Amino acid sequence: MREFENLDAFAAAAGEHLGYSEWLTVTQERVNQFADATDDHQWIHVDEPRATAGPFGGTIAHGFLTLSLLSAFGPKIYRVNGIRMGINYGLNKVRFPQPVKVGSKVRAGAELIEITDIPGGKQAVSKWTVEIDGEAKPACVAEWVTRFLA
Repeated sequence: MREFENLDAFAAAAGEHLGYSEWLTVTQERVNQFADATDDHQWIHVDEPRATAGPFGGTIAHGFLTLSLLSAFGPKIYRVNGIRMGINYGLNKVRFPQPVKVGSKVRAGAELIEITDIPGGKQAVSKWTVEIDGEAKPACVAEWVTRFLA
């Protein structure tokens, strides 16, 4: 985990790769819980027998589940000290180039691509790539906008 002393130290890292999370196995239980939370019970996610005969050879994680894992991966990659709070401000661009098959391991890497001053703090744009163990293409690539208030 990379730790920044304060917002200025974090801002100085613009253009740098911040690191990687540990690998996380995507289980059917997690996919089912996400389906229940979002009311998205499409068969490719939750119907194991039908999905086995489908285009991916088994169930796959929802794209938005993969994206939501960034909230879990982020604190394992870096931390900015000396702030009141960090706020999820939104996303600029999100793509899902490769589905995540249930049972796969995923991890995220983050790169700080831009940081600007805002009243009371800084706004960061970071590029996140969710990799699938053993796959050439990533599961998700996203630009995440976060506001850090001092």
